[in-house]
Amino acid sequence: MPNIKSAMKRVKVIKAKTLRNQMIKSALKTYIKKFESAVKEGNLEEAKAAFSVAVKKIDQAVAKGVIHKNTASRKKSQLARKLNSMNA
Repeated sequence: MPNIKSAMKRVKVIKAKTLRNQMIKSALKTYIKKFESAVKEGNLEEAKAAFSVAVKKIDQAVAKGVIHKNTASRKKSQLARKLNSMNA
């Protein structure tokens, strides 16, 4: 445990930021799973709606610095490929 006042504050701040990041990542994974389950069921309308929500959540995670922008691009590309394979 830190003895210096600023170090104590850093521990507190880091704990709060870690919780926020976990919450954002967890929500992101949930929306991606919802999209993938809609694709698996073959429900095109539900998949399109879930895709737009998942992409929005990915962009929000990037804006908050939770995931890297290249990771976000890769995830969005993978989701788009799954959605397009349903259309074809």
